[in-house]
Amino acid sequence: MSDPRYARQALFAPLGQEGQRRLSAARAALVGCGALGTHLAEQLGRAGLGFLRICDRDFVELDNLPRQVLFDEKDAADRLPKSVAAAEKLRRINSALQVDSRIVDVTAANVEALIEDVDLVLDGTDNFETRFLLNDACMKLGTPWVHGGCVGSYGQVMAILPGDTACLRCWLEHLPPPGSGPTCDTAGVLGPAVGVIAALQAAEALKILAGRRDAVHRGTHTIDVWTNIHQTIGAKRNPDCPSCGRKTFEFLAVRAGSLAMTLCGRDAVHISPAAPARLDLADLERRWAALGRTSRNPYLARLEADGCELSVFSDGRAIIKGTEDPARAKTLYSKYVGA
Repeated sequence: MSDPRYARQALFAPLGQEGQRRLSAARAALVGCGALGTHLAEQLGRAGLGFLRICDRDFVELDNLPRQVLFDEKDAADRLPKSVAAAEKLRRINSALQVDSRIVDVTAANVEALIEDVDLVLDGTDNFETRFLLNDACMKLGTPWVHGGCVGSYGQVMAILPGDTACLRCWLEHLPPPGSGPTCDTAGVLGPAVGVIAALQAAEALKILAGRRDAVHRGTHTIDVWTNIHQTIGAKRNPDCPSCGRKTFEFLAVRAGSLAMTLCGRDAVHISPAAPARLDLADLERRWAALGRTSRNPYLARLEADGCELSVFSDGRAIIKGTEDPARAKTLYSKYVGA
């Protein structure tokens, strides 16, 4: 018997009851649960997706709220990790959706384990390093994924079917050099642009998960909601592509040492230690007691010191706000957390 909850959606003939059934049995992983990610999670959760793994390294802040639709002021005040806050909202929206919340930085060391058991990967990230990593992992595992990106009033979407369509590196072979294009730091980002791009991503995801691959766009959508320019750009597979052609998967090579990454639009740096840790947050807060203002929740401990704010997660990662200098962030991490 069909579920009356999805009756109007299933009335859409290209989807139908069979497509809805496939969707309810499908599994997806969302990497990044910010502006694009929250829209994607909500749309697919409301549509009847069966399982969603949410992977995000960050926590909710007040300036997320204009664009990140699953969060509210209490989430920001409580400094909830985005994957946790999103999962709580999604379970209230659709109790049948299985949500696997992961507070994690997606890296070469863990990406395959995070996506190996899903049918589709969704791009909610804000940087091309992670997108190239996802592309390599999906090409290696044969997992479809839907790329999306948005800055200012402009965004782009590309659905990628391994062995069928062009992959991200067929279209963009090399990482864009620093400073080569606008970022949310320099151009900002408009909420309606995020909504449009996420809707296009979700539509491509529905086609794939419902088994309607013939309807998937074989190229790139671009749209600017301010200038009203909308283009579709064809993309062909490159037999010499380093990812889907030669299968060298260079972005899956594990890098040693800690990693520091400046966060777009945040005046902050994200620190990933060389190896995952398991910190006692209560003990960390006690050690900080005489050093500055502190607070803690079940997921992270926070210290205000040296003109910066350190938010340290139980796995050893940290977001250091108040600097965009990775070297200074690493120094503060070593000083207040340890080498």
